[in-house]
Amino acid sequence: MTNWDVLGGDRRAIAPALGPFPHRPFLETWWRNRGDGSLSVVGHGSSAVAVVTRERSMSFAGDADVTDYHAPVGEDPGGAVAAAVATAPAGTRFRFDSMPEEIARPVAAAIGAAGMSSAIHERDATMVLDPTPGDPLASLDGKQRHELRRKVRRFEESFGEPHLVTGVSGFDAFVAMHRLAEGDKGTFMSAATVEFFRDLLGVPGAVVDLLVTSTGDPVAGAFGFRDAEGYYLYNSSFDPAAGPASPGIVMVELLIERESSMGGRRFDLLKGTETYKRRFGARPRPLFVVEGVV
Repeated sequence: MTNWDVLGGDRRAIAPALGPFPHRPFLETWWRNRGDGSLSVVGHGSSAVAVVTRERSMSFAGDADVTDYHAPVGEDPGGAVAAAVATAPAGTRFRFDSMPEEIARPVAAAIGAAGMSSAIHERDATMVLDPTPGDPLASLDGKQRHELRRKVRRFEESFGEPHLVTGVSGFDAFVAMHRLAEGDKGTFMSAATVEFFRDLLGVPGAVVDLLVTSTGDPVAGAFGFRDAEGYYLYNSSFDPAAGPASPGIVMVELLIERESSMGGRRFDLLKGTETYKRRFGARPRPLFVVEGVV
């Protein structure tokens, strides 16, 4: 039986603002819903990491498609990963992804110090906005501000003043709108994924928001996490019928304004460098992969 308590306590990652992703509640929920292979939670001094082994390969617990940041917890992330790799038989390939540089460099160094070779390279990025108190979108230029105001006005002309409604009661509407999307986004929200997201509602800091019209009809939804360091926009959806009024953009603006009003906190749009994120003034936070063979 996995000793999840090794990841418990007050251990934090040495990199700031990683949301729930490196911690037991998120990883245990992931394992319960999406995990396969052999799971190990490895302790090393005051540090710990959860890894999964499948067919002579090792990776962090939490597949990269749904886990935006990976990091061991504790002051010695490299030592924890090196200790995990040392348990693997010769010939095992390891690949540790989605690490900020503050985590990836000591991980690569510790693996090397343990006598194993590895390569480190940048792959993927999250997009992060540090709102300015009182003016959360201060980094936008005049053209970007004008375009955002234009979209808000168009929404108001179509649906009246927009409002956010917060609470888990909005989960079903969030899912229903997600399933209306075309292509991969719509098919992503399978029955199994719905149950995963529903289970994630039990992770500390999970929050569901709906953007509603002046008549109370939901036209967009957000599933996110909030902690002392910021807000993490994990997934979103909108009603395609309302698409011409840009409900998704309006919702993100309101979320940014709300989080800024709560103390100018970091607003993390997580993985993916889509254009709309840059238009809100978000900057890339590079993520790294360390990989090699035991």
